[in-house]
Amino acid sequence: TRPPHAWYYPPQGSADRPAPLLVRGHSGPTAMARTGLNPALQYWTSRGWGVVDVNYGGSTGFGRAYRERLDGGWGVVDVDDCLAAVHALVTAGRADPERVAMEGGSAAGFTVLEALARDGTLKAGCCRYPVTDLTALASDAGDHRFEARYFDTLLGPWPQARAIYERRSPLRHPERIRAPVIFFHGLEDPVVPPQQTEALAQALRQRGVPVELHLLPGEGHGFRDQATQLRVLEATEAFFRRHLLL
Repeated sequence: TRPPHAWYYPPQGSADRPAPLLVRGHSGPTAMARTGLNPALQYWTSRGWGVVDVNYGGSTGFGRAYRERLDGGWGVVDVDDCLAAVHALVTAGRADPERVAMEGGSAAGFTVLEALARDGTLKAGCCRYPVTDLTALASDAGDHRFEARYFDTLLGPWPQARAIYERRSPLRHPERIRAPVIFFHGLEDPVVPPQQTEALAQALRQRGVPVELHLLPGEGHGFRDQATQLRVLEATEAFFRRHLLL
């Protein structure tokens, strides 16, 4: 397996002991995490967190072979690579294995949920307007920017590969997620219906999983208001600190 690419940002004033770790995935499955000034990253590192921004297999910018690693493997390859980045940092003594969280929006929110379902590496997650039901998204692909051919590449031809779509849809398998999750979803989201996030949050609550759900009036698929963005950051950090005992 080819090692994944990732950017690691240590906490400001790095201590000698392993730090809490925040894992980030980019919002488009075939996009890429870039370096440069990022206030959100600084928010976390200034509060004692290390941050790893993962360019998992499928990310643009590392050659065609690397990009094609995700073909048919969305929900598997991206998860493998994010967890591999965590294990590398834990092994290097940079990250505290008991205080690892992951956050992401849209497609990255899907990766967060699939990573939470994989094993106990992640201790908490944050999902903003996450993709939770791949079958519904593929069925309605003509109605929004997630196009059907895109899913054919990432998962398999629809509807022939329906079983794969169902198997990798977090909303259809809430029993696999046991770690605390905080959700944010705009009520005006035209891409992923907020009702899907509500349904998943309710299913997790019924199983005793600690859940916090924030439905945001006036926001769509992506939060434009800066005050909202700050509230999301603050609520996420407070949630992580509470559940990771920081």
